[in-house]
Amino acid sequence: MATSTFSCEDGMEEDGVSEGEGKNLGPCSGPNRQRDLCTFCTISLDQEEVFRTKVFDKSLSPFYGEDFYFEIPRPFQCLSFYVFAKGVFQRDLPVGKVSIRKEELCKFSGKEHWFGLQPVDPNSEVQGKVHLEMRLNELIIENGSMCQQLLVRIIECQGLPLISGQNCDPYATVSLVGPARVDLWNNGNLAQDVFLGETRVSVKILRNDHIHRAWYLLQPKGNGKSKTDDLGSLRLNVTYTEDNVLPSACYTPLRTLLLKSPDIKPISASAAHILGDICRERYEAVLPVVRLLLHHSRLVPFVSAITVLELENTQEANTIFRGNSLATRCIDDMMKIVGRSYLTVTLKPVLDEICDSNKTCEIDPIKLKEGDNVEVNKENLQGYVQKVFSSITQSSSSCPPLMCDVFRSLRHMASKRFPDDPHVQYSAVSSFVFLRFFAVAVLSPHTFQLRPHHPDLEVSRTLTLISKTIQTLGSWGSLSKNKLVCMYECLLSASNMLINLPLCISVSQHVDQSFNSHWAQTSVQLILTVPISSHYLFCYREIQKRAQGRKRIGKRNFKKRWLRVTNRELSYHKHRGETSLCIIPVKNIRAVEKLYESAFNRKNMFQVLHSEKPLYVQAGNCVEASEWVEVLSQVSRCNPDRLGTFHPSAYVAGAWLCCRSLSDSQPGCKPCTPTLLANLQLDIDCDRETERIFSLLTSSYSKLQKMEDACASIAVYQGPPREQDDYSLFTIQDPKETFHTVQQITHILEELQREHDTRSGTAQYGSQ
Repeated sequence: MATSTFSCEDGMEEDGVSEGEGKNLGPCSGPNRQRDLCTFCTISLDQEEVFRTKVFDKSLSPFYGEDFYFEIPRPFQCLSFYVFAKGVFQRDLPVGKVSIRKEELCKFSGKEHWFGLQPVDPNSEVQGKVHLEMRLNELIIENGSMCQQLLVRIIECQGLPLISGQNCDPYATVSLVGPARVDLWNNGNLAQDVFLGETRVSVKILRNDHIHRAWYLLQPKGNGKSKTDDLGSLRLNVTYTEDNVLPSACYTPLRTLLLKSPDIKPISASAAHILGDICRERYEAVLPVVRLLLHHSRLVPFVSAITVLELENTQEANTIFRGNSLATRCIDDMMKIVGRSYLTVTLKPVLDEICDSNKTCEIDPIKLKEGDNVEVNKENLQGYVQKVFSSITQSSSSCPPLMCDVFRSLRHMASKRFPDDPHVQYSAVSSFVFLRFFAVAVLSPHTFQLRPHHPDLEVSRTLTLISKTIQTLGSWGSLSKNKLVCMYECLLSASNMLINLPLCISVSQHVDQSFNSHWAQTSVQLILTVPISSHYLFCYREIQKRAQGRKRIGKRNFKKRWLRVTNRELSYHKHRGETSLCIIPVKNIRAVEKLYESAFNRKNMFQVLHSEKPLYVQAGNCVEASEWVEVLSQVSRCNPDRLGTFHPSAYVAGAWLCCRSLSDSQPGCKPCTPTLLANLQLDIDCDRETERIFSLLTSSYSKLQKMEDACASIAVYQGPPREQDDYSLFTIQDPKETFHTVQQITHILEELQREHDTRSGTAQYGSQ
């Protein structure tokens, strides 16, 4: 089963997808039937591959088990999943594909579907659109009769695929097929022409002496209709939303109402809490609120207020923050946003060692393989646990201050709620830090971008055992001091593993060092503190690099290299693991920016501007290009001599292609992208988050009305909420205040809906 969970963002859309298991892969009969397929899956935006799974050995019904998350930095037409048979002495062979058009994603949203694999035919692999101008004229020919003349002008094409990593060299032909249609397709003018797509336009839409100008999507040859053998199927789970973001001023009322939430008393009557209440079953509803409050430095007071409300309903200290409440969901999302770099610094080195060394750690007698030594496995496991836990407990200086502010508040409120329990201040924090943060990251490092792929089954089992041990150690607060001499983690009721006292004591030390009072004077900033002696690897991938200093543009100037970035240096290598060909200290990086495609006639390019000549790099795809720019910008964001402007194109033939300036030392013609210096404000699009909140409230409008009715009913009858309908699902402490907020929300939603209706476009491809 290949699970691909990701967000598609080109300014308007978000999409989550879980790629399911494959079934009966390959042709069901004939000489092409392969019994021992070694397969892998790829995920593509149109024809651009952005991710691939690991290879699954010899199975016609593979279970891939991989998660992916990424942002889409450009528009796309199709989201496609390809299944390939791994070739040993030849190229990988396509088994089949599932291709879902962007406009059809909504039909499959929220449910699992089995999709039949379609053949991968070169004539069906198309993307892009063409801008046509057509005109039908009446002419009088020599014999005096009347005839019609069709004039077709091809204005431009957009979104055409890369051919061998470069922009294609297209040409077009036009043919009249039958009495009522025009047949158009583009071919790549290479050594062998490559079909790029076609579009068919009915002549009936044309009027004499009237110009028809419109955009058309390119389609497969013959509309892609072909009779094929059964190639198997793939199970997918798609979640898709579309947000049309309005001008910022339109969101001022809703944004203002949400930002007032921390000050509303009781907090259950606030707009942010009401959203969480009516969208309780939708986990993604909390994230835009967290981002919005975080951007405006209002998250800590809001979390503190909703935490007080949760603690009022918590009767026992050992169950503190164990449920899936609004408070725990907000803190979970906060940790994922601000703690990504913290996880990279803390866990990535040791997780890389665990995944690469691949020592056996199985201690369950039922799961032991022939020849395994349980004592050796136990030593391996205990050694890994020691390394992981030491990395965590020694990372207090690297913990983001915002996390410290939140957890310091939790400690104070938990101690106030349970004054007779001296350990509740630790369990309140460890419930999040160990159970919901580190343990989850260890269990699924690929979902936190700590590893490129889901680990194999044996390594996954090791990570599961380590994660369960961390969860147990993180739950130590419910035990008394006398019981901390040793601790046992029961692993599948088969064996017990002794965890020594120092690990247990280090839990409280880590909490004290990370969240004690010395952070009280720290401003709410996101500063990743890395010891100067440490050297952390952030990214290592194959890229195309242009030779530095070359004045001409040519294919030979680009070479495949391995690009490597750590917190101290950027380097490139001829082969992975070999000595570097060039090293650029991070402290010398002055800007990292994307390049225009026209610079080198290549897509997905970016440039690293440093103290010497610019380094021009072509990433493997649009997602990787954005990730490279992000990570390089982050590690160099505090450099004192960063540039304010840059050239988005190249200096060729004595001039900059972007501004035509003749001097190669001329200051840039475009402002540099702002970097995340000390907070998250530049990294969050508040208008988009507010639009997402508007969409969530609109989709839950019926529940909002039920909450309003419940408030009115309680206020009129002056009694507790009636156990009917969904009234009992709402948290209504003050019905009058809640009723007032709901009415404000309703009015704002109506105004925003009118804005959407006014601005909504109805243009379709093929219309003028």
